[in-house]
Amino acid sequence: MPRYGPGQQYSPTLFPRSAKAHYTTRCMTKPVLLAVDDDPSVLEAVVQDLRRQYGARYRVLRAASGQAALDTCRQLQERKETVALFLSDQRMPGMTGVEFLEQAIALYPDAKRALLTAYADTEAAIRAINSAKIHYYLNKPWDPPEEKLYPVLDDLLEDWQVGYRPQFEGLRVVGHRWSPLDHNVRDFLARNHIPYQWLNPELTGDALLALEQAGLDDSRLPVVLFPDGSSLVQPSQTELAARVGLRTQAAEAFYDVVVLGAGPAGLAAGVYGASEGLSVLIVEPEAPGGQAGSSSRIENYLGFPAGLSGADLARRAYVQASRFGAEFLTQRATGLRSENNYHIVELSDGREVSCHVCLIATGVAYRKLQIPGVERLAGAGVYYGAAMTEAISCKDGDVYIVGGANSAGQAAMHFCRYATSVHMMVRAGSLEKSMSKYLIDQICATPNIQVETCCEIVEACGEARLGSVRIRTQNGEEVRPATALFVFIGAAPKTEWLPAEIMRDDNGFILAGPDIRVERELPKRWKLPREPYLLETSAPGIFVAGDVRHGSVKRAASAVGEGSIAIQFVHQYLAAL
Repeated sequence: MPRYGPGQQYSPTLFPRSAKAHYTTRCMTKPVLLAVDDDPSVLEAVVQDLRRQYGARYRVLRAASGQAALDTCRQLQERKETVALFLSDQRMPGMTGVEFLEQAIALYPDAKRALLTAYADTEAAIRAINSAKIHYYLNKPWDPPEEKLYPVLDDLLEDWQVGYRPQFEGLRVVGHRWSPLDHNVRDFLARNHIPYQWLNPELTGDALLALEQAGLDDSRLPVVLFPDGSSLVQPSQTELAARVGLRTQAAEAFYDVVVLGAGPAGLAAGVYGASEGLSVLIVEPEAPGGQAGSSSRIENYLGFPAGLSGADLARRAYVQASRFGAEFLTQRATGLRSENNYHIVELSDGREVSCHVCLIATGVAYRKLQIPGVERLAGAGVYYGAAMTEAISCKDGDVYIVGGANSAGQAAMHFCRYATSVHMMVRAGSLEKSMSKYLIDQICATPNIQVETCCEIVEACGEARLGSVRIRTQNGEEVRPATALFVFIGAAPKTEWLPAEIMRDDNGFILAGPDIRVERELPKRWKLPREPYLLETSAPGIFVAGDVRHGSVKRAASAVGEGSIAIQFVHQYLAAL
């Protein structure tokens, strides 16, 4: 498909090497892929296919039975070697593939587990998703492997690499546990999948030693130390993004489509737009994923029966869009104007990029909790959203969650693995109207999660950090100790920076398509003979998708659908220019 630029020839955008790849460290020995099958010819074929595709990065081993594979795993453990993937046949004498994978979990719990099955064993494979926690099952034969084997294993191994922690030689962050600045740095790095080591001077002497070696002291923290010996002291988000390899300046001055926001809607638009030949720039100030990116577990997203985290979903979409040539820019859009059928996006660093079409997919932010103490303790025990970087720090503590929607439920299920107790504070009388049933069932079955209805937190207490919360119930008020408070209380679109010609409802959500046709002001603003397209705003050529749109369904799948559909209307708009 030809590019719609003004007399320009299309060429794919060169996407920069990711920061994660830049800081990924190397191990002395390669991680292991272990193939298991009792049929020698099948086992040889599996091993050859694995070595051809993955031999440069992994060591491929084989075992002719489940028991032999377990013996190999124990030997690898003694040598402190890592297994990345088990690929096992199901029908083997003495020990089935499912039985082997169940036992392998205890030896290598983080390894990916895939099962090779005949068509007749499909039901057993599906059951094994729960019993053996397998990540995927493949039907025999898998020829050609380029279509039926490698795409699946690429996905599994890419997921495994995200959690792989070899001996660390990369970026280090020195900061205090209860410092909002430190939290912001760590949260930014984590959400952008940039590995780092956190050193707290209150807990370890290594922190002070690292600062001394860098010629610094602990008077101004956080400090980010880089492998080349350089450092950043209390860096801004833009400084940190540029230093770790994220792009902060656009490669071009003009694009077919500029997408504002890299949540599910923006990422979907990037994938579909770039795959169909459009030059696409995605502008995101923080990290891909938006609010969905902080969800600890999404279990009702189509195509992922075992569920996936919001970070995983965002990472997959980021890689997918990048492969098609979409360009990502770590900047904040601060203004938007239109001139002669072109749209100009103003960025926080003072630069500008122009485009034929702008898609606003900036999503929403959690509303602020307006009670005493919250603003003062933000980042020091009080957090908006899931703040996954704080999960381990909540170990053996008492966590409070304000909110009763799916995001709050997913956070409760995540934090309950670390905290002694998790209290969900819900103003309504129940969760039924605001939360999916599968989450309600999980919460009810989790003993250390307590749902407290018809109550609210009225004060966050503490000096340098959160220490307790004051709660109002139907029986009065009480003060309880609290390690952390996570807030999920509705969404605000934050669209005040947009120009007046883009119509919004009373709450700031952007009107589009049918929602603006009935407005009396539209004829004054709309100069075209046609009506606005379905997702087009009151400004021709500026579209909207996802949670920031008036009347949108606040679900990740819905946002993905809107981002995809928007590209269809983008093509129609461009074709009419």
